[in-house]
Amino acid sequence: MSQSAPKLPPAEAGASAESAPSKKRVLVVDDFDDAREMYAEYLEFAGFQVETARNGAEAVEKAQVAEPDIILMDLSLPVMDGWEATRLIKGDSRTRDIPVMALSGHVLAGSENQAKDAGADEFVAKPCLPQDLENKIRTMLKPSKAKDKP
Repeated sequence: MSQSAPKLPPAEAGASAESAPSKKRVLVVDDFDDAREMYAEYLEFAGFQVETARNGAEAVEKAQVAEPDIILMDLSLPVMDGWEATRLIKGDSRTRDIPVMALSGHVLAGSENQAKDAGADEFVAKPCLPQDLENKIRTMLKPSKAKDKP
């Protein structure tokens, strides 16, 4: 009987380790280090699991490997821009259902429509307060939370 008591803490540790993957995963894609790190740190603090990418090609790869629940995609990126990365993500059967929130500092007439034409589900002008971004993410993830419930 004394052996069953020591087994409880590892089981509890296992339960907390199992709960970590249940956090919603966000892929933050931005070539500007400060913006990427600020959003990533804020979202981690808000309870999300965060992956980051610095360019569109890395974003496409991480979308396939990390299987995020949502992608925050800067549109002006090196190597491959966010427009093309979004098209590739939405054109791939493995990643097409991942919501993409396009982030852009270039807010011209038609930018939102162009982002949506590329496959983005939402468009947000930068700079954007981290709390506002978190609220938009939670709103976008609500339908998938409803799907997760039996």
